[in-house]
Amino acid sequence: MADQFDLTIIGSGPGGYVCAIRAAQLGMKVAVVEKWATLGGTCLNIGCIPSKALLHASEMFEEAGHGFKSLGIDIPAPQLNLKQMLTHKSETVASNVGGVDYLFKKNKITVFRGIGSIPAAGKVLVTPQTGSQTEIVTKNIVIATGSVSANLPGIEIDEKQIVTSTGALNLEKVPNKLVVIGAGVIGLELGSVWMRLGAQVTVVEYLDRILPGMDSEVARQFQRMLQKQGMEFKLSSKVAGVEKQEDGSLKINVEPAKGGEVEVLDADVALVAIGRKPHTEGLGLDLAGVALDERRRVRVDGHYKSSVDGIYAIGDVIAGPMLAHKAEDEGIAVAEILSGQAGHVNYAAIPSVVYTNPEVASVGKTEDELKADGIEYKIGKFPFTANGRAKAMLATQGFVKILADVETDRVLGAHIVGKNAGEMIHELVTLMEFSGASEDLARTTHAHPTLSEAIREAALSLGDGAIHI
Repeated sequence: MADQFDLTIIGSGPGGYVCAIRAAQLGMKVAVVEKWATLGGTCLNIGCIPSKALLHASEMFEEAGHGFKSLGIDIPAPQLNLKQMLTHKSETVASNVGGVDYLFKKNKITVFRGIGSIPAAGKVLVTPQTGSQTEIVTKNIVIATGSVSANLPGIEIDEKQIVTSTGALNLEKVPNKLVVIGAGVIGLELGSVWMRLGAQVTVVEYLDRILPGMDSEVARQFQRMLQKQGMEFKLSSKVAGVEKQEDGSLKINVEPAKGGEVEVLDADVALVAIGRKPHTEGLGLDLAGVALDERRRVRVDGHYKSSVDGIYAIGDVIAGPMLAHKAEDEGIAVAEILSGQAGHVNYAAIPSVVYTNPEVASVGKTEDELKADGIEYKIGKFPFTANGRAKAMLATQGFVKILADVETDRVLGAHIVGKNAGEMIHELVTLMEFSGASEDLARTTHAHPTLSEAIREAALSLGDGAIHI
């Protein structure tokens, strides 16, 4: 007899596993189908978590080599033990995926190993690597299969020399020359890891700017900071081909985005980081009648329901930013909706972070978007050069920028470039969640001395003026 569940989720990434836990907490009998040997999806296994382990470790390596002396700490030049650094990454991954495994057992969630497909509403077929197929009978299905790295035509990924983010997390040695194709979050984060460890990094970007979608002023200032660190950029450029040489090196053909003379870059490793695409292949969605949009994403309504009753989708397979925490919030929302509650995600207050050094964090509207929408806004800014704690930490790069409505003073967007920006953005997220005004923030006491005082000062500058500048 087939197994019967209230909810079956295909995929155990941040969206899928959080949805499963919330649904179980609300009393549902939950199954999760996962094709990998470990839970957690791309984020925990080959994405967010391992990359942050290497970002932190490489940052410590660089600080020990270049920052300690100014603080009165004299040590010999640090030696890189890449094998141990990668072991730290692997142990971090194991700890996190093990945590999800524990939570599933605690919440009595049943895991089916194999590739999930949907022959019809109310049924999920699980095809394991070996053995016979299993059919799950279920009241509702949530598609949470995430995304995969996009590639350029004619470029063959081998994950050794020509790599996606997956291969870039597992390089056996530091490349002398690394060419990063794409100046988005993934390319800049992983490029900065290997640059700190000794690689010469060149970033090739089709657009005339880095970090598409981020505030353009932030992107310009941040690019200058990365250039000072040694990262080189070729903007308004496209990669026409990557050729492997007999000596084991790569020749990368780069030409202007609008066409023109080809420039050849030498490299040991090429990282293709041009974005990600939804993973909707092999799910049988066409047969099940699930409608997709022009980008092969699942079309859903305001309650995450697809074109077929009983089939829902969340995370990277639907429209919106491809962010783990966006998927998590959608997972909680759909579980609550299915249990009769009013699940909801406020897409105007979802933060995004680039985990470089300094970090870049933002929430809400960019200045470019407000201009395009014809909204009258005012800008409050404060530099970390004027922040006492930042001076003490030798972390004066960057600034806080707050955008507020001229008429109502409501905060519409905020952007931080600086040390720990990813941790500091959340008070602005909370403020925006409650439709707060910049004056609310300006009148909120901030502990002294902290980096977060720069946020209050930026808010003060929207009124009568900042104190320390």
